[in-house]
Amino acid sequence: MTETVGAADPLVLSRCEDGVARITLNRPSRLNAFAGSMREELADAIETAVRAASVRVIVISGSGRAFSAGADIEVMAGLLERGDEDAFIRNLEAGERVVRAIATAPQPVIAALNGAGVGAGASLAIACDLRIASEKAKIGFTFNRIGLHPDWGATHFLPRLVGSGRAAELIFSARIIDAREARDAGIFGEVVADGDFRTRVTEVAREMAGKAPIALAAVKRTLASGDGAGALDAALRQEREAQLFCFRSSDVREGIAAFREKRSPLFEGR
Repeated sequence: MTETVGAADPLVLSRCEDGVARITLNRPSRLNAFAGSMREELADAIETAVRAASVRVIVISGSGRAFSAGADIEVMAGLLERGDEDAFIRNLEAGERVVRAIATAPQPVIAALNGAGVGAGASLAIACDLRIASEKAKIGFTFNRIGLHPDWGATHFLPRLVGSGRAAELIFSARIIDAREARDAGIFGEVVADGDFRTRVTEVAREMAGKAPIALAAVKRTLASGDGAGALDAALRQEREAQLFCFRSSDVREGIAAFREKRSPLFEGR
């Protein structure tokens, strides 16, 4: 599937105000599912914000009623039909670039979940330092519903938030959980009434922007140091290898076909 996006419809919006860089996924007609250059544009926006001396905090959110539905299934189906493994690898590499940009940013990065975050959208959310969610938000690591493996660092970040047992349950089951269950599990830090959501995100971001940036950057480094040198890179590398293995399988073709046909998949383990 070839997607064209006009210049009037950028896939990622970015602006800075009061020390807060606001980055918005902007494909609301497809629930902000990733397609085209969207991953690269998100990485560019984060890296640009990181370099800006005026930026103290970065907030990532979605346009419309979703945070992000992850990879666009129609685009994925096209890659499979063409057997375009190179394009699939480029997508994985672009997602890894996003995650590394967040992890190495000296500024705190907040995921503001205005709605559902599933698949890579869920992985993006947990790669951020903090998560604030509307009461309408949901989250789900739904990769194996279509025969794929988690990526964007999900297998690194999720066990650190909820413990290895709960992480395994959420990934194996591919359940989509609501905001309150996600808060109780330790995934969402705060759940806010939908009418107050944007105001609360602004309050938190501005409050954090007023803190000492050197201290906040040092805290990020110290928190990350507990994982051991190279832990995130190792996880991303293992995820990429697993995703490629799945991409080459018959099961992923069945999973995506079933999703498009709105039926249960019949996986055969090959």
